[in-house]
Amino acid sequence: MAKLYLLLAAFLGGSGVVLGAFGAHGLRGKVADNLLEAYKTGVHYQLVHALALLGIAVLIQQWGARTALLASGALFCVGVLLFSGSLYGLTFGGPRWLGPVTPLGGLLMIGGWVALFVAALRFPG
Repeated sequence: MAKLYLLLAAFLGGSGVVLGAFGAHGLRGKVADNLLEAYKTGVHYQLVHALALLGIAVLIQQWGARTALLASGALFCVGVLLFSGSLYGLTFGGPRWLGPVTPLGGLLMIGGWVALFVAALRFPG
């Protein structure tokens, strides 16, 4: 699972940079300022959680595939997909039902941090 999370971290990080550059150069002046800010928020959270997922991969490699670590990584991945993905969709005129998806993704990312906290509590030493 460490390898999968490492691959996903690399994908989320790389695509986050591409999406950020696109937003900075390709969207300015083409979408409303509030949508551009939402887009930037999506990119920011994607990049932060790509780094967090990288850390989870390293921890799994060192501590083993503990349930809390596996859950944390999964929650980060699905959270980014829903949170950032819904913001990207809304920026490009996606359906309004994407709006309520954003906080659900945020809750999943928070759940990932809670799971990481649980893993840390169980860490020997």
